[in-house]
Amino acid sequence: MLKLRPELARAILRFASPTAASTILVADCADFTELMISQEATRYDKATAVRERRLELLAKSAERGPLPAYAAAEIRLHQAASQVTFGHEVQGAWNLRQAYLQLQAVVQRYPYFLPARKTLGLCQFFIGALPPGYRWFLKLLGLSGSTDAGLRNLGLAAQRPNDFQPEAQILLALIQESYYKRPVEATQVLTRLAAQQPDNLLYTYLLISLNKRQHQTEQALAAYRTRPEATGYLPVPYLHHMAADLLLYQGKYAAAEHANLLFLQQYHGQHYRKDAAFKLYLASWLAGDAAAANRYRQQIQSAGRTAVEEDAYAQRFYEDQLPLNRVLTRARLQIDGGYYREALATLRAFSPGGAMPLRDQLEWPYRRARAYHGLGRLDSARLFYSQTIALAGRAPYYFAPQAALQMGYLCQTDGQVNLARVYFQKALDSPKHEYKNSTDAKAKIALASLK
Repeated sequence: MLKLRPELARAILRFASPTAASTILVADCADFTELMISQEATRYDKATAVRERRLELLAKSAERGPLPAYAAAEIRLHQAASQVTFGHEVQGAWNLRQAYLQLQAVVQRYPYFLPARKTLGLCQFFIGALPPGYRWFLKLLGLSGSTDAGLRNLGLAAQRPNDFQPEAQILLALIQESYYKRPVEATQVLTRLAAQQPDNLLYTYLLISLNKRQHQTEQALAAYRTRPEATGYLPVPYLHHMAADLLLYQGKYAAAEHANLLFLQQYHGQHYRKDAAFKLYLASWLAGDAAAANRYRQQIQSAGRTAVEEDAYAQRFYEDQLPLNRVLTRARLQIDGGYYREALATLRAFSPGGAMPLRDQLEWPYRRARAYHGLGRLDSARLFYSQTIALAGRAPYYFAPQAALQMGYLCQTDGQVNLARVYFQKALDSPKHEYKNSTDAKAKIALASLK
């Protein structure tokens, strides 16, 4: 299953006992993986019904040991994730609560069963990482998470041999990379796993995603172009959406347009459609094709949902009707791609002035700060982050909150704990903006790590 070859996994399962907890769990993993990657709404009802039957089988199981209860908790978690994804948030929240309580019970009864610690740790971490605005939700569910407890449980499952050790290692490394600014371990883990199993599409996908987040465009595109594509692999349309971003960073607009159109052609879900339309707009607009740009801009309104931050950003762009600045937009894409010197050269063509929109006045110093930060010129980065924060006031844009978050990280690295705390709190206290949920989650975790 980790190779994203569900039919091969099902063929192997035909030789296993159909009522064994391990068989039931792997079968559900296959269905869940297909549903979440394809995002096909037509599969949802059937998958939900089959999952409930599997839970009934496990409830009646006479099999000894922790596996039946663990399998039931994992399947319940699959149910929760699929329900939230397809817009059934209340049912999903209830199943999350049930899964969490089941995992706690398994760990309490079988403290050395590491797979349960892996999944419990994941739940503990992400519940603990929820920003303050979601506290009502946790109280409603009667759940309390802890990032520290989550990391401890994930660490145990990652360090000690068990059937789910690679999964635990990946999850722990990605959390360290995303929330604690420690990318080295994640890069080492995923590079090693992908090299050991070059036919593993999941490992390749994760390596592409990691390199993209770490602004390593060439490495990400190299992994994309050498990904396994033989018959039997699950189609992963989102790979093309990531590739489209990477090509935008390089200024290859026609190739970026082709990749995003391929994504939309193959993808059945509602998430990332607005983002894809926005990126199609950018590719056409930056290439000078005004007619195509206008056509793609109109598609933002009619496409998909706004549940993920990228889609919400695209929708806000459409609704604000405030034209983007070509220089700042090109610099943003270059910075996202890790082309920091090129971005600074691009920004030299920008002339800030009082008559321009506040958004552009804020974006200019912020982009300079990010470019200098990427080059390791930290004094210059601090200067322009500080300018962004001072100029922003309570403006509802993400530039100042992100600048505060980055200043917090820089102060934390320098041992300036009190100043880091001020900046992380400033990020949390910011007014609503496009990336507030993810920014608040990172700031909350960073604050907790200072104690």
